[in-house]
Amino acid sequence: MAVKKVAVIMGSDSDFPTVSAAIKRLKALEIPVEVHVMSAHRTPHAAAEFAQNAVQNGFGVIIAAAGKAAHLGGVLAAHTTLPVIGIPIKSSTLDGLDALLATVQMPSGIPVATVAIDGADNAAILAAQMLALSDETLAAKLLEMKQQMADGVAKKDAAIQEKVAEL
Repeated sequence: MAVKKVAVIMGSDSDFPTVSAAIKRLKALEIPVEVHVMSAHRTPHAAAEFAQNAVQNGFGVIIAAAGKAAHLGGVLAAHTTLPVIGIPIKSSTLDGLDALLATVQMPSGIPVATVAIDGADNAAILAAQMLALSDETLAAKLLEMKQQMADGVAKKDAAIQEKVAEL
């Protein structure tokens, strides 16, 4: 069974510094990723066509990053049955709250799972968790990642306990 790809679509190339965290995480998990710039408003036909063909092109999840009006996730979700994860991008306007509300407030029947403003890393992890439902190897990688996080917290707690004992 071929590993499903994740599409990372950003509304503007200015979103790349934020989105790069998702790309790095997906690559670290050995998930094939394809990255494109498409605009819900400037290239709506290209965005719709991409979403309509995403399943047959081997994608399992689409991540959509957009700021301000942030309609990209909704446009993509309207044209596919794949899960779409929205990353609201912080911009100079309203510190990303506008993008958060535009991404999360979707009409019934067109869901867009939404992470925090600039939450690219969590978007990648959520995409991986979705793919891991049918990929035991990926599920094992995610379990290892969670164990590493837990080990890191335990080390920090031990260090704090030593500092507390010195008081």
